[in-house]
Amino acid sequence: MALDPKIAAFVKMPGVELLPPPAGVTAAMMRAAMKATPAPVVLAAIHQTEDIRLKTTAGSVAARLYRPSAIRSLPLIVYFHGGGFVLCDLDTHEGMCRDLANATGCVVASIDYRLAPETRFPGPVEDCYDALCALVAQADTLSIDPTRVAVAGDSAGANLAAVTAIVARDRGGPSLRHQTLIYPCLDPACESESMRTLSRGYFLTQDMMKWFWAQYLRSPEDAKNPLASPLHSTDLSGLPPTTLITAEYDLPRDEGELYGDRLRLAGVPVVGRRYLGMIHGFVSLPLVTEVAKNALTDLSNDIRAALFS
Repeated sequence: MALDPKIAAFVKMPGVELLPPPAGVTAAMMRAAMKATPAPVVLAAIHQTEDIRLKTTAGSVAARLYRPSAIRSLPLIVYFHGGGFVLCDLDTHEGMCRDLANATGCVVASIDYRLAPETRFPGPVEDCYDALCALVAQADTLSIDPTRVAVAGDSAGANLAAVTAIVARDRGGPSLRHQTLIYPCLDPACESESMRTLSRGYFLTQDMMKWFWAQYLRSPEDAKNPLASPLHSTDLSGLPPTTLITAEYDLPRDEGELYGDRLRLAGVPVVGRRYLGMIHGFVSLPLVTEVAKNALTDLSNDIRAALFS
């Protein structure tokens, strides 16, 4: 299918294409620029939001809870935002998390894990796992159901969600009922067919992906660590049922779909959806394309089936 016309107009806008920063521009400067010029978004009304801090082995991380109703002991979705391990925060994903909470009827906890290059692998992984454990440990106080928990994330956040599920399994951590991986970035090599053939002109670029991974990993050896690249895991059995979203014109499309295939081979139930005509990040673009809302509805239905059955 051809690139969706609305998406095609979006990617042609000046400054939309993501390329590595010029020499002298730091990650901190890029974050400051994002805060100064936030993307337009319409925030849905929601019953309640609450900012909290969660203890971790490295200190603490901020989190924001989104409650869709006053009902007590709702299921919990622990959400990890995208941004290449380097960019974005609780505010950039406010719209998505509100929409996800309202659509699923679950409490959503968005985690402000530490970012690279200031904190490289495995620091963000530990933050995400520790945050999951802290939330479940405080289930009564936070009025959530510790037996109905899912993890979710987009892009680099989907990587962290996938890895958090693996760590929870291996360390005997909280039991997860579902994981939602939205166009996950899983392969530091950045050499898949989709990465090569879609390297420019579709918002995310191959050079930018390589730059993101260079900020996140400590050394080339980390690229083969299953907790950095789950594609290198030799055992994906026992992981929670999965919804895995990819986009037709997305560079990490092939690595995400390969991960879905490997989960299936390990006996994990997987619902995989490739959205035609779409690019990386499309679920965060409801003002650009109605397909964003359709995808959110699809994945929310999957989560509801897993957490309310």
